[in-house]
Amino acid sequence: MLTWITAAIAAMLLFWIILVFNRLVRLRNQMRNAWADIDVQLTRRHDLVPQLVAAVKGYVSHEQAVLTAVTQLRSEALAQTSPARLYSIESALEQALTGLFALQEAYPDLKASDSFLKLQSGLVEIEDHLQYARRYYNGAVRDNNDVVQRVPDLVIARICGFHNGEFYQAGEDERDAVKVTLT
Repeated sequence: MLTWITAAIAAMLLFWIILVFNRLVRLRNQMRNAWADIDVQLTRRHDLVPQLVAAVKGYVSHEQAVLTAVTQLRSEALAQTSPARLYSIESALEQALTGLFALQEAYPDLKASDSFLKLQSGLVEIEDHLQYARRYYNGAVRDNNDVVQRVPDLVIARICGFHNGEFYQAGEDERDAVKVTLT
C-alpha cells in the first residue's frame, strides 16, 4: 500500500515538474518572440533612416549636425542587444528624428517633397507598431518573471536555468517631465 502511495506522489511530482517546465519554455519563447517583433520594427526604422537623411540632405545641406546625429544614433542602435541600453539609444534617435522633422518648417521645399512626406508617414506607422511591440514584450517579460520568481516554480526555474527577462524601459532622464519655456 505504501508503495502505491509513494508511486502516486512521485507521479504527481513528475507531472507537476513537467507542467512547470513546459510553462517556463512557453513563456521564454513568448518573450523571445516579442523581442523579435521589436527587432523587426527597429530594423524597419533603421532601414528608413538613411532614406530620410538622404531626402533631407538635398534640401538642408547646412544642417549637417542634425543629419550626423541621426546617422550616428542609428549606427549605435544597430550594435545594441540589451533592451535597457537599446531603449535609451532609440529614445535619443526618436528625439533626433523629431529635430529632423522640425527642419521641414524652415524649408518649404522639403515640406512639399512627396518622397519626404511618404518617408515621414512610414516612420509614423513604424513608431505605432513599435509602441505596440514594446508593450507586448514587456507583458511577456512580466509573465515570465512572475513564474520564474514564484514559489514553488522558482525551484524548477533555477534548476533548469530559466532567468528573469529584462524589461524594455525608459532611462531615468527620459522619465522627467518635458520643460516648456515660452519666449
